[in-house]
Formats: sequence, structure tokens, C-alpha cells
Amino acid sequence: MKKIGFLSFGHWANHPAYSTKTAGDTLLQSIDLAVAAEELGIDGAYFRVHHFARQLASPFPLLAAIGAKTSKIEIGTGVIDMRYENPLYMVEDAGAADLISRGRLQLGISRGSPEQVIDGWRHFGYEPAAGETDADMGRRKGLEFFEQLKGKGFAEPNPNPMFPNPPGLLRLEPFSPGLQDRIWWGSGSDATAIWAGKTGMNLQSSTLKFDESGKPFHIQQAKQIRLFKQAWKEAGHQREPRVSVSRSIFALVNDQDRHYFGQQSGSKDQIGTLEADRRAIFGRSYAAEPDQLIKELAQDEAIREADTVLLTIPNTLGVDYNVHVLSSILEHVAPGLGWR
Repeated sequence: MKKIGFLSFGHWANHPAYSTKTAGDTLLQSIDLAVAAEELGIDGAYFRVHHFARQLASPFPLLAAIGAKTSKIEIGTGVIDMRYENPLYMVEDAGAADLISRGRLQLGISRGSPEQVIDGWRHFGYEPAAGETDADMGRRKGLEFFEQLKGKGFAEPNPNPMFPNPPGLLRLEPFSPGLQDRIWWGSGSDATAIWAGKTGMNLQSSTLKFDESGKPFHIQQAKQIRLFKQAWKEAGHQREPRVSVSRSIFALVNDQDRHYFGQQSGSKDQIGTLEADRRAIFGRSYAAEPDQLIKELAQDEAIREADTVLLTIPNTLGVDYNVHVLSSILEHVAPGLGWR
């Protein structure tokens, strides 16, 4: 059995075909979709974070709102770009959102992907330290955030505070016990997957990674996951790690599905660049009649290695259609693969 979640990029634009014409549309429909997905039996509602773009950017108000209107569904990100973040302030935001949701936050963090502007994190007031790359900075800040979630005191209390302090060094508040176990690292390479395993974060692997062998995407991703699990085991962490993979999967069950996604049937992996001079491989989309879809997905090695599948959704097509997309997978595909 696998957990099944959805992953929304949160696009909006004043386009006649879009149901999300404004930021407000996207935010409010994201909440409505999470509520509807919980009613369907979907396990997780996850959201991308992109700055300087007409997409979702500030995750914690949205996650807290969803947490207040739902009771069971996991609520997460995929991923928060740590190059843009103040790790200590983020600890407070994450703790508050997790307490509102009663411990359902599943935060994906990473060094981030190429953004809409050049070195956008500089506009947020951040610079790599001497000798660091921006990727190094993202990992350093991610690790600081992760460590602070232990809730250990580190700040010297004021001898004349406005309010009485507990004894000892002070920690950030509000503290949410258990949240550290629900942090995921978004990895685009074998090396960062190994780093995440050693560190003790769960693993998120999306539909793209650096092309490190020339083999099909799902085979490279499966290797990445196995390396993560090996590093986790060798580090001696006491709990079982979680691993998610993202996929674009569409069951073609009516004419509307075929109109929107029929042209993606039989799609192939794509080769491109994720950074200058580094080849990247982008995983194929899956779109077919349910019986064929089951056969194709059964051959995906990375899905077999993961415990969670995040279905990337066309959020611009509105809540009702995306409920249909998710329910089609639950009804027609998941049982045939043993996901349910």
C-alpha cells in the first residue's frame, strides 16, 4: 500500500481557460481542493513554492488554513527553497502551522531550483558565506532549520524580561514535538540523497534530476532512492524513513480527459539542463486508459521503491476537474497496482 497525495504548482493567470485567474483564486481553491481530497481519501495535499512568479510562494498561511479546515490529510510542501529563508523565523512559522493542523505537516525543503530572477535570494537579503555556493547556502540553512526543530534551548535569557522565563537557555516557540521527523529533503542528485539519508531527513524526489548515468529516469531515480536508504541505515537512525516521488498521471476515462491529456499518451523522458553545463533528465508523463496505465506504472522502478506518490495536478483547471482526476486514480488505477 502506498500513500497518495497531490502536488499543486499553484499557477494563476488572466487566461480565459483558467479557473485560477488571480492569486486569491489559487489560494482559496487550494484550500477547497485539500478539503475535497480529504473527503475522497487522498492522503496528502502538497504545494510548490516559487518566488517572483504567479505561483504559490508563501506556504505557511496556506498550510495553516488547510490545517484548520481538515482533520486527517497530510499537508506539505515540495519544496521550500531554503536559499530564501530565515531558518529561525521558519521554525516559528512551521511550529505554529503544525500545531494548528495537530501534527500533520510534512515539509519538503531543499536548496531550490532555477528561479524566475537572477539570484532572487539576494533580494531577500541573503548572500552565500565566503567560499560557499548558493547550493551550499541552501543546505546550510536547511540543516540549521532541521536542527532547531529539536527544540533545544540556545538563547541566553534576559535577566530583566517582560515576562517570567523558564529556567535555562530559551528555545524558539511555539515548539511542535515530532515535527523534525516530518521534514523531507528535495533531492536532484545521488549525492544530495545520500546527504539527506545521513542527516536524517525523509526524501522527496520529483520528476527531474541530474542525468548521472544516461539510463531512463525511473531507473536513475530508483538508484537514488536505494542510495538514500543505504545511507539512512548506515547512519543508524532509529525510525523508518519515508520517500516520495512525483508523477504526472492521468487516467483517460472520458472525452474531457482525452482532450486535455490524450496527446501525452506514450510520452518519453526529456533531456535538458537544470543548471549551466549540467544535463538533467525529466521523467515522462503517464496518460492512458486505466488498464494500460496500470501496466505502464507497474514497470516504474522508482514508484516501487517509494512509499508515497505525489500526483502533479493541473490546478488551473479548477477544483471540480481536479477532484475528478484524483478520484479516477483512486477508483480505476490504485487498486490494480496495490496502492489501495
